[in-house]
Amino acid sequence: MATKSRRVLGLRHTDPGEVSLQEALEALADPVRRSIVRTLAGEADFARTCGTFDLPVSKATASHHFAVLRATGLLEQVDQGPRRLNRLRRAEFDARFPCLLALVLAEGEPAATH
Repeated sequence: MATKSRRVLGLRHTDPGEVSLQEALEALADPVRRSIVRTLAGEADFARTCGTFDLPVSKATASHHFAVLRATGLLEQVDQGPRRLNRLRRAEFDARFPCLLALVLAEGEPAATH
């Protein structure tokens, strides 16, 4: 029987239903984490590895940001060999906090004129 690596065993995915609004807002307050969320929103599930994000932080800090997003139910990660693939848990998060991700994803888009 194959054993799971220590890395896989360490992944904990929080159900968005267990996350408070305060925790969600704190996770999304950081511009680096919002950037990760916006990037994943435009990608297919599990198509993007952690190392492919163009983030203005060190690898260790980036790992922290991914962990915060996973701990607040925004992100699901799976290990595939040495690579860690990511998926935005949009449907699950939207069910818990309707419209919150839509606001984050709209950030930076040109405002509509009337």
